[in-house]
Amino acid sequence: MKSPLLSLPGAVPAEGADEGVAAHYGDLFREQRELAAGRAFVDLSHRAVITFTGPDRLAWLHLLLTQHVSELPPQQATEALILSPNGHVEHALYLVDDGTTTWAHVEPGTQQALIEYLERMKFMYRVEIADATDEFAVVHVASGSTASADGAAAVRELPYGRDLFLPRAELASATRGFGSPAGIWAYEALRIEGHRPRLGFETDHRTIPHEVDWLRSAVHLQKGCYRGQETVARVHNLGKPPRRLVFLHLDGTEEVLPPHGTEVRLASDGPEARALGFVTSSARHFELGPIALALVKRNVPVDALLRAGTVPANQDVVVPQ
Repeated sequence: MKSPLLSLPGAVPAEGADEGVAAHYGDLFREQRELAAGRAFVDLSHRAVITFTGPDRLAWLHLLLTQHVSELPPQQATEALILSPNGHVEHALYLVDDGTTTWAHVEPGTQQALIEYLERMKFMYRVEIADATDEFAVVHVASGSTASADGAAAVRELPYGRDLFLPRAELASATRGFGSPAGIWAYEALRIEGHRPRLGFETDHRTIPHEVDWLRSAVHLQKGCYRGQETVARVHNLGKPPRRLVFLHLDGTEEVLPPHGTEVRLASDGPEARALGFVTSSARHFELGPIALALVKRNVPVDALLRAGTVPANQDVVVPQ
């Protein structure tokens, strides 16, 4: 779904998973600075929007999600996962309830499979699920922004900004007072800096929440049973997830930014040595230079110098050994 904000001056379309919105508007580092300072907004209208209505919506979601939502107060943002029976991450939902409707945005293109699963799990619960992507779009407003949320159907207040659910038909007009536009590349650079995992980037078919630090934000360890909970409890009690997320400071002398999937090895190993992990996301940051997140084996020494493809990299611990 192509965003009307791609008609703004300087807009360069994004590709891949973020197709449909702007990668940048001509000045990546300025856009990052403005976003970090609370003077910019990001078009996230390519993300899918799902709504849940009905008196049982929160109690029902509580049974399915990794997060405690049965008593979620209105206007309180949260995030949650849906796991496979073996505890692998299948979906990530970014939620807020307004008192009558629970709003969620999810990765582009994942809503159909998610809704199909949820419909099978309704049973006798009084809940209605709707794909609202055609009617509503998500815009992220940076923390500190004075932009009005009066026209938003729902708002997720976050430590680093606000996610606004806006009527899609009014997207261009509604964002005129939000400050300068920043592209998805600027948003991703700050996401990587904040160590925030993203489905399909920091995850693969065997990712469990512990590996990417989702225990901190998307999993409630004291709630009742949900699909995949046995794996969550077992690995948490043993304290040994098979892989761990790391933050990489990449060598700035290299012109190449390692893309998703680039193999990670010890810097002391040769190019034919066995890979110890892979780059999940990478970006050029306005202050830190080239940075990345990577998923590596748990036993990789935390002080080891790594190499992402051909690029030397120092690591910061995100998930402890």
